[in-house]
Amino acid sequence: MAPRSTAPGTAQPPGGPLVDRYGRIHTDLRISLTDRCNLRCTYCMPAEGLNWLPRPELLTDDEVVRLAGIAVHRLGIRNLRLTGGEPLLRRGLPGLVAALTALDGPDGGPELSLTTNGIGLARTAADLKAAGLHRVNVSLDTLRPERYTEITRRDRLPDVLDGLAAARAAGLDPVKVNAVPVRGVNDDELRDLVAFAAEHGYRMRFIESMPLDAQGAWDRTRMVTADEILADLGGRWQLVPVGRHGNAPAEEWRIAGTDTVVGVIASVTRPFCGGCDRVRLTADGQLRNCLFATEESDLRALLRGGADDDRIEAAWRATIARKGPGHAIDTAGFVRPDRPMSAIGG
Repeated sequence: MAPRSTAPGTAQPPGGPLVDRYGRIHTDLRISLTDRCNLRCTYCMPAEGLNWLPRPELLTDDEVVRLAGIAVHRLGIRNLRLTGGEPLLRRGLPGLVAALTALDGPDGGPELSLTTNGIGLARTAADLKAAGLHRVNVSLDTLRPERYTEITRRDRLPDVLDGLAAARAAGLDPVKVNAVPVRGVNDDELRDLVAFAAEHGYRMRFIESMPLDAQGAWDRTRMVTADEILADLGGRWQLVPVGRHGNAPAEEWRIAGTDTVVGVIASVTRPFCGGCDRVRLTADGQLRNCLFATEESDLRALLRGGADDDRIEAAWRATIARKGPGHAIDTAGFVRPDRPMSAIGG
């Protein structure tokens, strides 16, 4: 549902919350650490991969911490999520996590989470937890080895399963499993994935596929909708609505008689733009006010040009002031962003 506009799209004065012209207060910052990935998922990128950003164009650790510090200290950001590409490919990640968790805002330090494909998590989970990481989301679309290889073009399912177990053993909580059902590919595994997550103490979430693949091959007819997901699960379990926690993207249901909670992120068929509190920073320092934004603000240029915190804060507020009412994916007027998901950050 789109929010109602209450003011012109002008930047807010310094010192207040990060609010747009529709009254949405932004408290969640997604920080992409790299556009690189060690998988080649068929719904995300071509088999040969993409042209990665040159390393000098990526934000340094110090630049990431400075921008995150402005967000936490001055703009009211309370949640930081590290994404990619694959963020575990970032060298020295535990040190960056420690620096980010040390930031202190008006309401205390930020909650820090990470979204990963799970490869490499087995050897890094304990260090990331010790550095201050709170929770983790792991992408896993199938439990079948042959199918995993077909979807990702890599034979790494055992590494992902080991990574999930290591995350739970390290005390990251919750450990969430994210799956994107695609018709005719893995839509026959929804119940198996839920049962697997319940058995191991993970929290299962299904995500409607979105038009963010690099090759532009997204097909609306192959997207498994939230209604279809819930109908399939409801054929086995009684689902009790839990609702949505604050502005979280997932609607949740509890399996009756258990503590198992299943989430569905229905970005296409049940858009939640009216409560969106997220803003995104790409690995090369571009600020995006929406996952599907068609314009960006170059914070890296300001950083490297010697801008002070006041100027960067003003640029941040101006970007959010231009945020539209919603992404309009399921309408004829939808315009795909120029960047694919791997280059934006999830």
